Amino acid sequence: MPDQPVRYRSSDEDSARWLAFPPRAGDIVISTRSKSGTTWMQMICALLVFQTPHLPAPLNELSPWLDWLVTPADEVYAQLAAQPHRRFLKTHTPLDGVPLHDECVYVVVARHPLDMAVSLHHQSNNLDRARLRELTGQPAPDPAEPPRPQRTEHEALLRWAAREADPREEMDSLPGVIWHLADAWRRREQPNVVLVHYDDLLADLDGQMRALAARLGIAVPEHTWPILVEAATFERMRAGADRLVPDSLGVLKSRSAFFRRGGSGAGRELLDPAELARYQARAADLAAAYGAPDLLPWLHRETV
Repeated sequence: MPDQPVRYRSSDEDSARWLAFPPRAGDIVISTRSKSGTTWMQMICALLVFQTPHLPAPLNELSPWLDWLVTPADEVYAQLAAQPHRRFLKTHTPLDGVPLHDECVYVVVARHPLDMAVSLHHQSNNLDRARLRELTGQPAPDPAEPPRPQRTEHEALLRWAAREADPREEMDSLPGVIWHLADAWRRREQPNVVLVHYDDLLADLDGQMRALAARLGIAVPEHTWPILVEAATFERMRAGADRLVPDSLGVLKSRSAFFRRGGSGAGRELLDPAELARYQARAADLAAAYGAPDLLPWLHRETV
């Protein structure tokens, strides 16, 4: 393990912001890949911390995205320093890119990579890229460049599954997803690292929320549980999209489209048996190369 965290950068993220961030005992760091249950886990943590569905502020204010270049770092640090409640922060950085502190808890949410890729395809189509370039100071695209190709779900998924990429540079590629989860998988026995599977949240939201509360050391009165669990359902979150979707600066074309389907299995439904076998072989090769050959049965729900 390197002495210094790995630096992850994209057009709108920079994990180096973590180096200057002063942690507070009890901080909860939610580390996910894009479209893998980030907002869902932020909402669950908000409900456990405040123990009411009536949150005191929009979710993205209660749980800032530390790495996002759209908001100046000093503003994010000041916002977090002013929070009197137990803090829960969002990041898309793998744990090897975040300074790890014994007094903090790191929650990594995993989703089947094929499902994540389908959601990412729709999320990409929902981004207002001109607005995002404006906020991050990127130049406008060259008018001579051809427009982005419009691919079907199936075409986009096949391209994503076959794409070669450096996992430290293209974090939402298949190599990037397996890298992120393999790193967390190797740390899963550490007392302050919690792995949560998206499908487990779908199957038993009540049980998963109770298990997470226990890992976080949060006591919830028994009569409060049904209220909190109901508030964390997909239907309730989609109904409250205006206060839950991380889009205070107008980066999305449609906030309601952010909560598109919320289920599992969409990616596997798009592939024929040969295509699925090719994906599985490549994912297995990547997991083995990244030191977690036993990750995939848990990630793909093959034996659970």
